[in-house]
Amino acid sequence: MQERRMVELAHALAVAKSRQDIPAALRLLHPEMLLETPAFGTTARGRAENERALRRFFAAFPDYDITLDGHASNADTLVCWGTARLTMTGDRFGVQPDGTRAALPVFLQFTFQDDLIASEQFFFDLATLCDQSGVSTDAVRSTLFPVLAQGEAR
Repeated sequence: MQERRMVELAHALAVAKSRQDIPAALRLLHPEMLLETPAFGTTARGRAENERALRRFFAAFPDYDITLDGHASNADTLVCWGTARLTMTGDRFGVQPDGTRAALPVFLQFTFQDDLIASEQFFFDLATLCDQSGVSTDAVRSTLFPVLAQGEAR
């Protein structure tokens, strides 16, 4: 796939997600789309799981907005970097955030198939999100990774 087309698809996905427009986002995804968010320890495969993941993400971060500031690519992969701005809400992470809007450097890696986005890896620093949201990183990690937290207590 040509770099120009990869960038168009990634930008269109960023716009759709920034508007919390789940149907528009899903139209850009391959039927077997794999979304990985290592900071949360989550994966979603296929459109149905991706729809659930997006609904859950937007419930926790209803004002999510992302800008893509740069990119690099090869024949198979596009890497983008930019800034995500978002406010953590609710108690999904086992904490009560203070309502401060965070601004996080992000790094995204995309692959493509059939002129659609086949995979996205969404990288950001969980500690930075927690710090800017006024919550304990350890408490959030305990909610997201309970087995790891139990192992640390030993």
